[in-house]
Amino acid sequence: MNDIFEGLVEAARLAVTLDPDLVEISLRSLQVTASATLIASAVGLPLGAWLAVKRFRFRRAAVAFLNAMMGLPPVVVGLMIYVMLSRSGPLGVLGLLFTPTAMIIAQAVIITPLIASIAHQAVRELWADYHDLLISMNATRGQRMRALLWDGRRSLMTASLAGFGRAIGEVGAVMIVGGNIDHATRILTTAIALETGKGEFGLALALGFVLIALAIMVNIGAHALSRTEAEGRW
Repeated sequence: MNDIFEGLVEAARLAVTLDPDLVEISLRSLQVTASATLIASAVGLPLGAWLAVKRFRFRRAAVAFLNAMMGLPPVVVGLMIYVMLSRSGPLGVLGLLFTPTAMIIAQAVIITPLIASIAHQAVRELWADYHDLLISMNATRGQRMRALLWDGRRSLMTASLAGFGRAIGEVGAVMIVGGNIDHATRILTTAIALETGKGEFGLALALGFVLIALAIMVNIGAHALSRTEAEGRW
């Protein structure tokens, strides 16, 4: 009990004084996750819209596969990317293993199916509402997708925030491809695991508080956007 209390006091001190290690790790984590979210959104949002508008033979199977990919274990994703980026792998010449870029790739692969699936559901509902109008206007498939993406931008922003929330708490995949190297690839989740193992509860708790604060902010943002979207549709 004494250790926990001392750890809380130390965590508060580190947060109030803006400890350099705490700030560095937090900023790197935000940089990695924000980059991964942007990449995943750039792929997932159009993909979800395309699946909602396009009709083809194996569409149901494609949607089912996309939903199944949301449950892909992150450590498996990390292992696959590690093999691809290792020296003996096909992309080993790029030298990306144990760099923030590798961590961004891992997070983007993990959250792209999530963002695409939420986008698909949102755009599918809009497509049901605007189908006849867009068809009567003789809009091309690209024009339909752009119109639906713009009209559902708040719901799609919620999809991106959900992806960010999933990525910011990821530890398995980024540990494998990033290596948790000090001043290079150490982020919030991997640093918490390391500091806890070392018994340094002060820094671990401070990092945990930052992670919780980010998760709460993302959830509040997603809730606010969802509520605004719901009110706008009445």
